[in-house]
Amino acid sequence: MTAPIHSYDRYDEPDQLRDQLRRLLRHRAVIALGVVLGLLGGVVLALSGAHTYTSTSEVLVRSTADPFGMVSVSADNQVSMGTERQIAASAAVAVRAARILGQADGAAALEDDVRITNQTKSQVLRFEFTADTPGRAARGANAFAEAYLADRKARNEAAAQRATRTVEQQIKTVEAARKQNKEDEVTKAVQSQLDSLQERIVEINSRDTDGGDIVRRGEAPARPSGPGWPTLLTLGLAVGLALGILLAWLRSALDSRVRSAADVRTALGSPVLGLLPRGRDEHEDDALLTVGRLGGDRAETLRALAYRLRRSGPPADTGRILVVAPRRDAAAEGVAVNLAAALAECGEEVLLVDTDPDTPALTARLPLLPDDAHTPAEGDLPHGSVLVDAGTAGRFACCSTGGTGSPAPAGVSATVDRLPAGFDARTAVVVSRPLLDHADALAIAQRVDAVLLVVALDTTRRDDLQRVRELIDCSGGTLLGAVLDAGHRRGRLRALLRRRPGSAGEAEATTPVVELPAQDDTLSASRG
Repeated sequence: MTAPIHSYDRYDEPDQLRDQLRRLLRHRAVIALGVVLGLLGGVVLALSGAHTYTSTSEVLVRSTADPFGMVSVSADNQVSMGTERQIAASAAVAVRAARILGQADGAAALEDDVRITNQTKSQVLRFEFTADTPGRAARGANAFAEAYLADRKARNEAAAQRATRTVEQQIKTVEAARKQNKEDEVTKAVQSQLDSLQERIVEINSRDTDGGDIVRRGEAPARPSGPGWPTLLTLGLAVGLALGILLAWLRSALDSRVRSAADVRTALGSPVLGLLPRGRDEHEDDALLTVGRLGGDRAETLRALAYRLRRSGPPADTGRILVVAPRRDAAAEGVAVNLAAALAECGEEVLLVDTDPDTPALTARLPLLPDDAHTPAEGDLPHGSVLVDAGTAGRFACCSTGGTGSPAPAGVSATVDRLPAGFDARTAVVVSRPLLDHADALAIAQRVDAVLLVVALDTTRRDDLQRVRELIDCSGGTLLGAVLDAGHRRGRLRALLRRRPGSAGEAEATTPVVELPAQDDTLSASRG
């Protein structure tokens, strides 16, 4: 048989985008975990800021650049707001604020709760105080504003006292000089100097030492500080979704198992000829032969696969197909048995050869016809063959050569000897031990026309498929393609429903419809 040509445009961007989305959506639990973590983070932030309030007070700083000097200073250089901001944030102001609040020992804690800012080209200091209650936040903001003004007033009064003492010292010096000199002209000059110094003292004492004015008093805030619940939850949802997508992408990138037909095509370099859906019928999970007897989605997919394999080569050719799995998987036997039944339904003379010595013989597990049911046309069956009743699909021959159910030693000669004489006289479907576990399949691959690989989705690893491709190429075999097995959907609830009369498992069967996608080599079946 000739392998069908498979065309696949790997540079088709929409297909690649859809494939990436499917890869991410396979890890829905990881995405949901990221969303939950993001929401929990938003809740934690909301709870941490839910009982935090901030109140603001503002102080207009007056000019204090040498207030007792006689030299005029420009308005831009009258106050150094950077210096005043540092003084407002000092420990001395915090101690005064603690005394105003009645917390003499809590000055260090208050320094962490206050934030002092100043806008450019402005003589206004802003005190922002954060507390756990609105009232305490307002009292803290006002306390710091008052403490700063009190500290600045104390500094101004100290400067006035120093200036006054300096002038008084000058007065004493001038009076001593007047006592030594009794001349009239000198006395008048000294008296004039004394009068000027006295006026200087009066001027110093008459100046206002207040450091500024409170232009805005702190009020109790009506809402907590921070973005609020809606904003934080929305932000947490967005961050969590991004985190979940990132984790799902990492999980998908690091996952070595095959998840789709595209993964199998990439690893094998061969087409995917069929996709067996999950078992849904009552007997589909347990019965080995379903084509012609029980039906169902899986049976219809295998029947469509048989039609396709029969069409892939010249009608007169005798086809010999090896059905094998990379690792131990019971689906390989099921695919081989039902493929033989489907080919028999197509009118082929089929021989099913069981060469797996590790499992019980297929002839002991399939419905057989009695010996007297043989027709003259079937007299040329290989030695040891029996006829299997495939129901409406007809009948086919089956030969089990060594299936004992106990492990058997591996060997090329022993494997070839298990093939019955004359098996190549008709269409043959051979099932063997897993290809990566034993060398039997490689020995048989050289005696057959093509190899059909049965791959279990979500179980088989891409590395195993690459090894299978290399081994078959090295052995000289021809890899026809792969059949994907989606497994069985069996649960406890479904088992209970099956036991109940009139349950969903006993519903009327519907006509299956085989879907052949235009851009995909995968055969799938769905119920119509």
